Amino acid sequence: METALDSREYLAEERTLLAWLRTSLGIAALGFVLDRFSIFLRMVEGTEVAAIGRLPHLHGIWLVLLSVVVNVLAISRHLSTVRAMRRAGLGSAAPQAPVLVLAVLLTLLTAAMALSIIPAANAATSRRSDSMKIGEGIVRRPSTRTVPETVDRLESIVRGKGIQVFARIDHAAEAARVGLKMPPTQVLIFGNPKAGTPVMLAAPTSAIDLPLKALAWEDAAGKVWLGYTDPEFFARRYGLTDAQVAPVSGIGQLVEAAVRE
Repeated sequence: METALDSREYLAEERTLLAWLRTSLGIAALGFVLDRFSIFLRMVEGTEVAAIGRLPHLHGIWLVLLSVVVNVLAISRHLSTVRAMRRAGLGSAAPQAPVLVLAVLLTLLTAAMALSIIPAANAATSRRSDSMKIGEGIVRRPSTRTVPETVDRLESIVRGKGIQVFARIDHAAEAARVGLKMPPTQVLIFGNPKAGTPVMLAAPTSAIDLPLKALAWEDAAGKVWLGYTDPEFFARRYGLTDAQVAPVSGIGQLVEAAVRE
């Protein structure tokens, strides 16, 4: 009879631990959902939503970290209660390995989840409010003009500053020539050997990204964008200093001028 009582007492405590683990898992899931939602908000360009896009991400991190704390406290409480039960004479009340293993695994899982989403916080914090990085080191700016008009304006600005235009590629037109269809997409390739040559001398492999390129395209919603490689990313990619990458850093100003009303 005493053994049956012991078992019931421990099973009740075990159910309490499982309930806390379930609560912790729910908190972690909510944090992860908020983190994923922040990615969507940061994709909204040119609105106040983009500026607050990092807030759900930060809240998500705190929720996942909270779930780790809840797990640790629940395990600690469970072990403490079991020891108290044993001191009270409930000799059969001993921790059951499967439940504790599950608790530890969930704790490690939520801790790993927190570590996986924390690095993105730095990127979200350092993101410029006046531009949006997409893909790997690409900055895009919205344009109220059509793709051809946007590239025409950029080309006019570039030529007006005495910068050489090497090529203009109309991807949509080339696709149409072979019977394929794609939204308006054009690339303008331009540069100044006096500016680009020192960069290539400092990092010869950077020649694969030079001369400078600007891409204008129309997305699925019909919105036109003008994008370019972020000079900061360019510097990191080739190990250049700010002074070394300075000659090609003016592309941002040219793009801004091209999309200005």
